[in-house]
Amino acid sequence: MDRETRMRRIWETILEIPRGSVANYGQVAEIAGIPRGARQVGYALRHSPQDLALPWHRVITSSGKSAFGANTRAFRTQRDRLAEEGVVMSKGRVDMKKYRWQPDLDELLWKPTSAWDED
Repeated sequence: MDRETRMRRIWETILEIPRGSVANYGQVAEIAGIPRGARQVGYALRHSPQDLALPWHRVITSSGKSAFGANTRAFRTQRDRLAEEGVVMSKGRVDMKKYRWQPDLDELLWKPTSAWDED
């Protein structure tokens, strides 16, 4: 699979994370069909087209922490956006048992066809 295809799959997966839920980098990679691709998720987030309007704030580390330092603007933006969706970050961490996105098999199998696949 080439880089462009991997990035599109990652972006599509991130777009599917519902409001009020979070997913970790490895989980996004697995759902996108890129096992052990957590770092690629970070790369795809950094290089996403701005007009795609990805809900990047819903992607966090597997331990429930933001990937950004606690005193950074990005951390505060992520925390505030999650709070607007009802996701509570306590002591810099999201309760993964409560807020982790857990799509069921039907959701994964019957999702709409990618806009990119229609070329």
